[in-house]
Amino acid sequence: MYTETLALFCAIISCSLTEKSPNVSSPNIIIMLMDDMGWGDLGVFGQPSKETPNLDAMAAQGMLLPNFYTANPLCSPSRAALLTGRLPVRNGFYTTNGHARNAYTPQEIVGGISQDEILLPQMLKKRGYVSKIVGKWHLGHMPKYLPLKNGFDEWFGAPNCHFGPYNSSIRPNIPVYNNSEMAGRYYEEFMIDRKTGESNLTQIYLMEGLDFIHRQTEAQRPFFLYWAADATHGPVYASKQFLGKSQRGRYGDAVMELDFSVGQILSRLQSLGIEKNTFVFFTSDNGAALVSGPGNSGSNGPFLCGKETTFEGGMREPAIAWWPGHIKEGTLANVMDLFTTSLALAGISPPDDRTLDGLDLTPVLLKNSDKIQNRPIFYYRGNELMAVRVGQYKAHYWTWSNSLEEFKSGINFCPGQEVPGVTTHEQKDHTMQPIIFHLGKDPGEKFPISALTKEYQDALSRISPVVEQHKESLVPGIPQLNMCDLAVMNWAPAGCEKLGKCLKAPKSEPWKCHWPH
Repeated sequence: MYTETLALFCAIISCSLTEKSPNVSSPNIIIMLMDDMGWGDLGVFGQPSKETPNLDAMAAQGMLLPNFYTANPLCSPSRAALLTGRLPVRNGFYTTNGHARNAYTPQEIVGGISQDEILLPQMLKKRGYVSKIVGKWHLGHMPKYLPLKNGFDEWFGAPNCHFGPYNSSIRPNIPVYNNSEMAGRYYEEFMIDRKTGESNLTQIYLMEGLDFIHRQTEAQRPFFLYWAADATHGPVYASKQFLGKSQRGRYGDAVMELDFSVGQILSRLQSLGIEKNTFVFFTSDNGAALVSGPGNSGSNGPFLCGKETTFEGGMREPAIAWWPGHIKEGTLANVMDLFTTSLALAGISPPDDRTLDGLDLTPVLLKNSDKIQNRPIFYYRGNELMAVRVGQYKAHYWTWSNSLEEFKSGINFCPGQEVPGVTTHEQKDHTMQPIIFHLGKDPGEKFPISALTKEYQDALSRISPVVEQHKESLVPGIPQLNMCDLAVMNWAPAGCEKLGKCLKAPKSEPWKCHWPH
């Protein structure tokens, strides 16, 4: 079945590329990737706090995708998947230091995006696109891993999360880059008040995005804007004009400001008269970080658990496609589809020397086709395939929230949602008899289908060949997230000399990174 899906995918791409008129200019592409924003944070998905009028209007004018998934329940791997169109286990953004462990790119990580990978902006250059990333990169902070070395023409943002502030003699604060050189550091030149949550970073990111759109429109060049604002990732922040305005505390304030920014970007497209030649996609990197607690995390709606887990709350994301005059209606989709879909929109053939996991959504978005409705969704946690969805059925081959030790210390990825035998605190192997849910009837994954029923056997008979084919054909990439070293942290980024911000690095003493969950 999976082979048939891939064959169909190739046929769809060929069709969409050949049907593209040579006289139609390549559309601009904007991907807005939020950080730890949950499926249930949007009003259009039932959030009662009315924080997202612009996103709700965007959904009304475009397409809402209620069955949209990330490729991993954690930030770095999901971003690597988006930009490569490949599962993290293929592109190397995983670890083998432990079984089914989430790994990412803190500033002590030695690795980053593999030079063997081809990123979306590198492909778009073939059609003359100018590309900019605004916000969080998170695919490695050493020079060879940074955006301008991997296809982007411009960058304003940071290579890592905005954790801090730090004692610079022990750990440097994270740098903020303007293109290839640092412009300052978080908590120094770019302030985040940990007590009040005040920061103007989202406003800076908005201005950077609007300026880029304006410049490329004036120059009549097709552009790709990857707008990766991170205000909803802890420590959550918002600018002064939004603080205290929402019903959900600081987190809701951040959502309101991001919603405002989305509205400003869409309005600018319309005022420049390019909205009908600009494809915009809004989504999040993973589910809401419920572990951060109320006021500092979002809502995953009816879904189980959140960030770090392969339950629905960790991997099903809010998603909206917007392209006035073109968009039709939604489908079952994945963040990796944005890579392949963007190439199809630009009239670029996908690379044929590697396996792509992303499908071309243009037949669905533009032509109302339902041909990819039964494509599989793979739920990976590190190096392990935890679950698979085919149609409405999801089979869990492994279950794990986090260790009992972590849980007892107060780290809870599923607060108020413990499901016996499902949200387990030890890694449970169900490969001989998977736990299966019908996500249409039971989106919260609370009521497993009895293995004695015909429904279970029918579902398993559909899913098993998909899993078997996937595992047989999988060629894992070289893991990039195994080694750590304090010496590689952001001690002396490019441009630090001009600002007097260079710090002395300690002696290199690499070790195997410890990933607790």
